[in-house]
Amino acid sequence: MADYHHNQQNRIHPLTDVEAPRSATPNQPLFPRNSSKSDQPIDNNHHRFPPPIPQRTFPVSHSKPPRRKRSCLCRLLCWTLSLLLILIIAIAITVGILYLVFRPKLPKFSIDQLQVVQFNLNGNNSLSASFQSRITATNPNKRIGIYYESGSNIESWYEETKLGRGSLPKFYQGHRNTTTLSVVMSGMTEDASGLFNRLQQQQQKTGNIPLTLKVKQPVRVKLGKLKLFKIKFRMRCSLVVDSLSAAQTGITIQSSSCKFRGISL
Repeated sequence: MADYHHNQQNRIHPLTDVEAPRSATPNQPLFPRNSSKSDQPIDNNHHRFPPPIPQRTFPVSHSKPPRRKRSCLCRLLCWTLSLLLILIIAIAITVGILYLVFRPKLPKFSIDQLQVVQFNLNGNNSLSASFQSRITATNPNKRIGIYYESGSNIESWYEETKLGRGSLPKFYQGHRNTTTLSVVMSGMTEDASGLFNRLQQQQQKTGNIPLTLKVKQPVRVKLGKLKLFKIKFRMRCSLVVDSLSAAQTGITIQSSSCKFRGISL
């Protein structure tokens, strides 16, 4: 028994090299315990390989392009457009307020009487015509006055031929006022023998002759005590008379209507 203990003490045990690379022990599995064997790659000799080492991917970041600086011209254009828009809005609001306060209405005109002073064919085939008309102008506004300025033009036409020309007098028309005007239109038409014959045939066939009066009148509108800038309005009156004979004392106006055509500066 003493010899046994002596042999155990004198037995030499090999030392393990700590720095030596570790070799796979037969008890260590070649693939993780939680993975199935079918997931492991196998070569032609049915040897299984260890699973590939997962690689970490990093997202690619794209740098933002540098912002372009606005030029002075672009900023000036933006400011100009903004001021123009503000000005338009301010004008629209002002016009809306004035419309609600004054309630403007267009003046009304009517041709009440037409007298043929002269209408005859001369020896040189020229036609001399002269008309005296009575026109009634009505201002229906109760807060707006109208200044009828000089430079007006009123013309009498038959079809496409101008027979005479005249002008309206200069005057002021107050609120809800009706004014009667006497206007003379006269003119001369060259080579009018054909025109004179057509007028006679029209009168004999239908018993009436259609005429047109075209009016261009510059006016100024007075809002309360404020007198606005000058504008021009255009008007067209259509009337039918029974004759254009100067020998006939009374000429009957069978129909008459005046329509507003537009405004210009």
